[in-house]
Amino acid sequence: MKKLVSFVLAALMLFSLASCSKSSIPVIGISQYGEHESLDNCRTGFLDGLKGAGLVEGKDFTVNYQNAGFDDNITTQIAQNFAANDVAMMVAIATPSATACYAAAEDKNIPVIFTAITDPVKARLDSGNITGTSDKLPVEAQLDLIRKLQPDAKTIGIIYTTSEPNSVSAIAEYEAKAPEYGFTIEAVGVTAQSEVTMAADTLISKNVDCMSNLTDNNVVGVLAGILEKTNEAGIPVYGSEVEQVKKGCVAAAGIDYIELGKQTGAMAAKILRGEAVASDIPYETISEYGIYTNTPAAEALGIDIPADITAKAIESAE
Repeated sequence: MKKLVSFVLAALMLFSLASCSKSSIPVIGISQYGEHESLDNCRTGFLDGLKGAGLVEGKDFTVNYQNAGFDDNITTQIAQNFAANDVAMMVAIATPSATACYAAAEDKNIPVIFTAITDPVKARLDSGNITGTSDKLPVEAQLDLIRKLQPDAKTIGIIYTTSEPNSVSAIAEYEAKAPEYGFTIEAVGVTAQSEVTMAADTLISKNVDCMSNLTDNNVVGVLAGILEKTNEAGIPVYGSEVEQVKKGCVAAAGIDYIELGKQTGAMAAKILRGEAVASDIPYETISEYGIYTNTPAAEALGIDIPADITAKAIESAE
C-alpha cells in the first residue's frame, strides 16, 4: 500500500511540475515533508510573507506545492523534479525536505529557502545557496513552565526520531538543562512514525511524570494517538507550539509558526526581487515565544495553572 501511495504521489507531482514548467512566471517549488498543523501554518505564513512584501501570486510568481507524506523517498523525488524543471526557488518545510532540496539544487544554483528547522548547523544547511528560518525550541522556558505546573515532577519523557538531527540536538539541550530545574530526561528514540505510539507505551511503563514534545514531525504526526494513551494513564503532555495545545496538550512554551513562515516569506521576497542572494543571507531564528495553555486538558489531569501563568498565557483549548 505504501508503494502504491508513493507511486500516485510521484505521478501527481510529475503532472503538476510539467504544467508549471510551461509558465513564464517564476515558479516557487514548495516541498513540505508532511501535513500537520505546524507545517501547514509555515506554508500559510510563507505565502502571507510574500504578499506582505508586495509580491502577487499569479503575477510575480506561481506556486507548485508538493507534500511528501512523511516519506523520505518522495522528498527526494520532489526535489529532483523541481531541479529538472528549473524552478526559480525551492522552499523546504522541515529538515528532510530541506536536505533533499539542497542536494538537488546545488549543481543548478537554484536558491533554497527552508523553514521549521531547529538546528540548521547540525543539519548542515548553514552554508551555500541556502537560507531560511529556525524554529529552535525555547527549552529553558518549557522546563520552567513544567516546573511551575508540576512542582513535584521529577522525570520528563521525550520521544524523538534518531535520524533527525534537530531532534537529537534538542534532546541534548534538554538533558543538559533539565538538572537546573530538578528534572531528569527519559528519552526514547524511534526510527519511523509507526514506532511512536509504542514509544509512548514505553514511557508510560517507566512512570514518567509528564512528556514534552519536540518539533519532531514523526511524533507530532500521531499526537492524537499519543494523547489517547497518556490521558488514560493520567500523564500530562506538553506541546512545542500552539497547535499541539489545541489538540489536547496541557501547555507549551513555543513559537508561532504563522509568524515563522512570514519571516521566511520576507527573506524569499528579497531573493526573488534580486535584492539579495541566499548565500549572503544568514539564517534567522525567532527569539520570541508564547505561553499557551489548555485549561480543560490540565484540569482533567489534576493540574491547576497558577495565576501568574494564566495572566500571560494564551488560552488555546478548542
